[in-house]
Amino acid sequence: MTDLIKFEKNGAIALLTFNRPEKLNALNYATNDRILDLLDEIERDPTLRAVILTGAGERAFSAGGDIHEFTQSIKAGVDISVREFCKRGQTVTARLESFPKPIIAAVNGIAFGGGCEITEAVHLAVASERAVFAKPEINIGIPPTFGGTQRLTRLAGRKRALELLLTGDTFSAERAHEIGVVNKVVPHEQLLPSAIDLAERIIRHSPLAASRIIAAVTRGINTTIDEGLLIEREMFARMAATDDVREGLDAWIARRKPEYTGT
Repeated sequence: MTDLIKFEKNGAIALLTFNRPEKLNALNYATNDRILDLLDEIERDPTLRAVILTGAGERAFSAGGDIHEFTQSIKAGVDISVREFCKRGQTVTARLESFPKPIIAAVNGIAFGGGCEITEAVHLAVASERAVFAKPEINIGIPPTFGGTQRLTRLAGRKRALELLLTGDTFSAERAHEIGVVNKVVPHEQLLPSAIDLAERIIRHSPLAASRIIAAVTRGINTTIDEGLLIEREMFARMAATDDVREGLDAWIARRKPEYTGT
């Protein structure tokens, strides 16, 4: 099970790699459970400040849920399929979305179904020019189940999302960038270096501030502007008494590089 996702450390960056290339990195139940275990481990490790998520092999980031496994759950009944497939997948994407350390998807190839939904859920995404996306669930008679009807609509807008959800058509990395699913598209050989560069530009700042920003955005996006402003105020209040704020202000005044401790 531990081989389903490779876990490597690159300084303060955790690199997670979906590791079922022979299955186009399809997300079986064990892989989804392993993601949650690794995220718990990374959250507890104060030396790790950011996460990069990518796929093994030359073809896929992730082709989505493991249809053969899901089919067995469908045959076992509605309650079982909802619990084993839908709820499990939504738990993973919700955890990625609200994770207190920045997560960057490095989309190296096919990102269909659940693979696309993971890209939508994480905080940032860099795509290879070879990446291809799709919301193909309608081809097997179901809606997306890992949050794709909700997050894609919030990212791309209702009409653009519905076109992709209702046709199941593939779309390019460039189109994914146009509609806000990824932050940028880079040459394939520059994918991981670009993701690492982005992570390094984030982790030079206070990890507490990064966590508060993620919380404010994640919680606030689904509320009214007034409620969102209250959340923003709460996140500021939680930062105001920290050592990181004092260090940031002192360093700015002294025109020196801050040395954050995460306290």
